[in-house]
Amino acid sequence: MNQDIFLSNSLGNKKEKFNPIDPKNIGMYVCGPTVYDDPHIGNARPLIVFDILFKVLKCKYGHKSVTYVRNITDIDDKIIKSSEEKKISITELTTNVTKKFHEDCNYLNCEPPTYEPKATENIELMIDMINELIKGQFAYENEKHVYFKVKKFEDYGKLSNKNIDDLIAGSRIEPSDKKQSPEDFVLWKPSINNEPSWNSPWGKGRPGWHLECSAMSKKYLGNTFDIHGGGRDLIFPHHENEIAQSVCANKTKKFANYWVHNNFITMSKEKMAKSQGNILKISEFKKKFNGQVLRLALISSHYSQPLDWNEKLMDNCEKTINKWYNCYTPVKEKILIEDDDLKPLYDDLNTPGYIAVLHKLYDKAKDGNQEKKQKFTTACKFIGLLCQSKEEWDNFKKQNLKLSEKDILKKIEERNLARDSKDYELADKIRNELLHKGVLIEDKDGKTLWKIK
Repeated sequence: MNQDIFLSNSLGNKKEKFNPIDPKNIGMYVCGPTVYDDPHIGNARPLIVFDILFKVLKCKYGHKSVTYVRNITDIDDKIIKSSEEKKISITELTTNVTKKFHEDCNYLNCEPPTYEPKATENIELMIDMINELIKGQFAYENEKHVYFKVKKFEDYGKLSNKNIDDLIAGSRIEPSDKKQSPEDFVLWKPSINNEPSWNSPWGKGRPGWHLECSAMSKKYLGNTFDIHGGGRDLIFPHHENEIAQSVCANKTKKFANYWVHNNFITMSKEKMAKSQGNILKISEFKKKFNGQVLRLALISSHYSQPLDWNEKLMDNCEKTINKWYNCYTPVKEKILIEDDDLKPLYDDLNTPGYIAVLHKLYDKAKDGNQEKKQKFTTACKFIGLLCQSKEEWDNFKKQNLKLSEKDILKKIEERNLARDSKDYELADKIRNELLHKGVLIEDKDGKTLWKIK
């Protein structure tokens, strides 16, 4: 593969050619879920975006040359609050939500990352990092709290392209009389009541959220690595704070070279968020739609652009995949995808451009040529589509039919009687009713045939 990869780098806010530190040892860290509630489709978008980037990097540099780390935050203020509201233990909550998260990953056909560390399994590393920051006078303790001195880091605000005053004014900075300056952020805090706690030089407590990712990325990828990813909402303060504490603790000039952020999913142009009350949980889609349909919907627009959700999107994507399965064929031997076909993905993960390529490959494969069908199927599989057999796809559709076969035949008979009576309005009404319930009928050679749409 001779093509270069280009990525939109939030650090500098421009598209850049990807030049890895070591082509044989590429590192990518992506902020994973905070497991306090069921995942929603806003959480699903980065899952799929960075799953595709993982595939593209392996295609370019080799499967053994890419390390993908995606953490699980299993200790956090949100988790503590959620466990109290649900009246269950933190362990039960985080175990249940993590299980649902993994089920959703499988549903969306996302590959597992190389490593998936949990915050609670790496507390000692976080304590070590805090000690380094205190030694370097980048952090201070006050009444068992430890804070990072933001003004000690000259490049603070470089990722979000804002100065400290602007960042403070435009964010919800947690006030505290224990801080030396209002912009300072917490690295360690004491645990109260029955909150989870770990022993530290500053007493029993727990780490700050930002510190967790800095420690875990260092463990698996080193002091400086290639790509750090996540949603745009993490740029400030989370990623800004990660950079500050990592660079200062690790004594490096950089933390990650490329910062890749996916944009929001919106509904009526409003960001989808729990606080807005407009979220759609992934579990809500599972009974009605195959995971491939949701996957296609979430890559139908470029990751750097907002995706405005509407009801027609899923229906259109289901029709597309249903059509594509007409040219599905099992691929037993390795089929290489042509460089020209992969160009859109190498150009900043242009998934809409790649979907256009898939449509062209489908049009070529419609003539039934087996080689063309194999190329089309391989190209779909590369991006995580047509990952099930035609039989599995059809079986899922049958399970989701709102009518039994007996009911369908009865409706067809009613329609035929209406047509014989020249009651075409009723006949059309029955046809549309069947269509709405997932059944497509066709009049051919004096017979009415039906199939699942």
